[in-house]
Amino acid sequence: MQELSQAGYSQLLTRSRSELDLTDRAGVRRFFDENRPRVVVLAAAKVGGIHANQSFPVEFLLENLKIQNNVLEAAFDFESEKVLFLGSSCIYPKFAPQPIEEASLLTGALEPTNEPYAIAKIAGVRLCQAYARQYGRNFISVMPTNLYGPGDNFDLQNSHVLPALLRKVHEAMKTGAPDVVVWGSGNPRREFMYAGDLASACRFLLERYDSPEIINAGCGEDISIRDLAELICRVVGFEGALRFDASQPDGTPRKLLNVSKIKALGWSPSVGLEEGLRRTYQWFCQSRHAAAL
Repeated sequence: MQELSQAGYSQLLTRSRSELDLTDRAGVRRFFDENRPRVVVLAAAKVGGIHANQSFPVEFLLENLKIQNNVLEAAFDFESEKVLFLGSSCIYPKFAPQPIEEASLLTGALEPTNEPYAIAKIAGVRLCQAYARQYGRNFISVMPTNLYGPGDNFDLQNSHVLPALLRKVHEAMKTGAPDVVVWGSGNPRREFMYAGDLASACRFLLERYDSPEIINAGCGEDISIRDLAELICRVVGFEGALRFDASQPDGTPRKLLNVSKIKALGWSPSVGLEEGLRRTYQWFCQSRHAAAL
C-alpha cells in the first residue's frame, strides 16, 4: 500500500482478515459487488515455514485454494480490469536447474515439505492463465522469492527461516544463552528479497506487464543458511555459537530464481540483504514482539 500511495494511487481498497475472510465466498462476492475494484493484487495466503507446512498440510492446501478461487472468480464476475496473483518460488521442482527459469514449472517433483502449498499456488497460476486464455482477461502471475522485512511473522512455530532465526538470535542475546540452534545442516542456499522491493516490482508489473506467462521476482543472489545465520548474528550483535541440528529437514537444496525476464523489462531491487536485515531488526526491536520477550 505504501508503494502505491507514494506513487500517486489514491483510491486504494484494503481489508484486514477480521474485516473480510477471503475463504468466505459469499463475503468476497459481496465485497466485489459493493466496491467494483478495477485492479486486484492477490497477496493473501496461508503461509509458513517447514514446521508449519508439515504440521498442517490440509489447511495449507484447502485454505489457499479457497482464497484464490474466491478472489479470482469474483474479479472475473465483477469485471476487474487487471489481476496480479502472487505465487511462490515453491511452485518449482525440488531439483530444478539453478537459477530457476519460469519454464521449469511442472518439469519435476516438488519439495515434499511444502508440497500442499506449492500445489495450491500452481492451481492459482493455472486458473489465472485459464481466465486469460478462455476469456481474454488480464490476469498476471508473479513468482516472488523468499521475502522478509518489517511486519514479518516472527512466531517460532509457523514463521519462515529468516524471521525465525532473527528472533532466536535476539532472544539468545537478551538471555545470555551460549548458542542458538538452527534447523538442518546449514548447507541449503536461499534467495531473500526485501518486501519493499517486491512491492516495487508489483507496481512495475501492474503498469508494464500484461502477459499470462508467469514472471519471477527476486534479487538473483542466494546465501547459505549458515552464512545467513552468521549475518543475522552480526546484525543483532550476538557473539555466541551456532549449533546446527542435522536431524531436522533441510528442504530444497537450493532455490535461486532466474530474474533475467523482469530485469530485461527494466526493474531491479534496491535493498541489499544486510541493509534489509538491519531495517527489519530495527522494526522488530521497536515492535510488540521484542517488548513481549
